[in-house]
Amino acid sequence: MRVTIVNLFYPPNLAASAHLAASLADHRAALGDDVTVVCGRGGFLGGAERGARYTRAASAPTVIRLWTPALGKATNVRRLGDYVAFLIGAVGRLILMPRQDVVIALTTPPYALVAAVAHQLLHPRTRVVLWCHDVYPDAAEAFGTIRPGGFVSRMLRAASKRLMRRVDHVVAVDDAMLTRALTGYVRDGSPAGSVIPHWEPVARFPRGRRSKPWAGYDDVALADRFVVLHTGNFGVGYRAEGIADAAASLADDHVTFLFVGGGARVPELAAEVERRKLRNVSFHGYVPRSETAGVLAGAQCALISLDNRSLGIISPSKMHSSLAMGLPIVYVGPPGTNVDDAILRYRCGFSIRQGDVPGIVEAIRRLRDDSGLADELSRNARRAFEETYSDRSTLPQFDALLDGLIPTERHSVER
Repeated sequence: MRVTIVNLFYPPNLAASAHLAASLADHRAALGDDVTVVCGRGGFLGGAERGARYTRAASAPTVIRLWTPALGKATNVRRLGDYVAFLIGAVGRLILMPRQDVVIALTTPPYALVAAVAHQLLHPRTRVVLWCHDVYPDAAEAFGTIRPGGFVSRMLRAASKRLMRRVDHVVAVDDAMLTRALTGYVRDGSPAGSVIPHWEPVARFPRGRRSKPWAGYDDVALADRFVVLHTGNFGVGYRAEGIADAAASLADDHVTFLFVGGGARVPELAAEVERRKLRNVSFHGYVPRSETAGVLAGAQCALISLDNRSLGIISPSKMHSSLAMGLPIVYVGPPGTNVDDAILRYRCGFSIRQGDVPGIVEAIRRLRDDSGLADELSRNARRAFEETYSDRSTLPQFDALLDGLIPTERHSVER
């Protein structure tokens, strides 16, 4: 089977979508597919990633890295510059490629689907899969980038509906996202859709192996503390309100909130922490992916604080590595997200609504004071990872989807 994956980010990029795309690409290549990845050369935070523009090896994906200005995510204008440059390059590349059996378009950048549809217009037998990691223009409307119902919004929605007519299958991260994508942009029940959660590779988090804690835990501010950890992106879809209040309530409880990563909400929270002179909130920039397990190993629970407007738009990938390490989850956000679903299904943490600061404080104190409860939630977290949120459980779902789109009999004749 000839498969192409289109996504702006790809390893060594830090973005979660980069590593998910790579996991799927490597898996299908190992099964014997002819896999091509079309991605950008820009880094997640700006600047060009190291690596050849074009790489190919036996039994591995062909990786085509297109030029982008590598402006980063500091402003919407910079982000848009990278997005437009990549879209133009991706459309050109897909038009020139020989016929693919399946083109999988992710949603970074928004409307990467355009490149897949351009290829399909030239090769009508190509199947197109939209792999939703977020929904546009819903995300732009929800967080004030464009005005809901305005001219730009109407044009983008019309474009999304038109593009969706060319899609053969929609994959979403959770039920809320799939519902949003299908009810907002699908006509007459087509295309079909399914939920395949994000994942982490089992090989990165083998059972029974405890990683050495990250060197940052040697800092006096973290030594011998109960660490509530937030990792990765803390962007506009997340929520900073209430965290400083919870930290203030826990100021004398030997608890520290640690944020490792970056994003638009970090300066907002840091300013509030400084204003209130809180000493139990620490910040550190992004670390290499190779150090993620060590960062998780030194924490006692994971914090995810999602904006209510993110329901069906954003599904945090940071949950999966936390589950893999057996960290109980303290989730603050709307019900119905992938995190809320995992907690309800596996009892691997606490699901708390925004504004419930006492609920956050109580959850953290219970985890700190009740080792039996903490151990139980930790075991449940690992079980959730192994049963639902690891590559061993999710990649077979992608296999079934792709093999269903391209029947083996037809594929073998055409090859």
